[in-house]
Amino acid sequence: MFRPKIPTMPTPTGLVSPPAVVEPTEVVQPAPTAPAPAAQGASRPTIQLSPGAVIALLGGGTAVVLVVGAVLVSMLLAVAITGASVAICALVIRSLISTEAKRR
Repeated sequence: MFRPKIPTMPTPTGLVSPPAVVEPTEVVQPAPTAPAPAAQGASRPTIQLSPGAVIALLGGGTAVVLVVGAVLVSMLLAVAITGASVAICALVIRSLISTEAKRR
């Protein structure tokens, strides 16, 4: 009753073909070729930024960092304020319960 039942492997039904025999083939090495010379015009062009574009990029990056920082700080403050208010509520409820228990 408490012994596990091990399933038996089902036998295949229908036509059963013998396993295919695979014969090894020889490996043909490709003939060595000379490396192609590097093309002079295929290199990527360099990006040239004007001083105004550099200042705009720095200003944009600074703005993104400030906005993300403000959002993260506000979320941290929200969590801290919520935790403090829950702790105060717990103290008030505990005080009310203990005062009620002393009156009896």
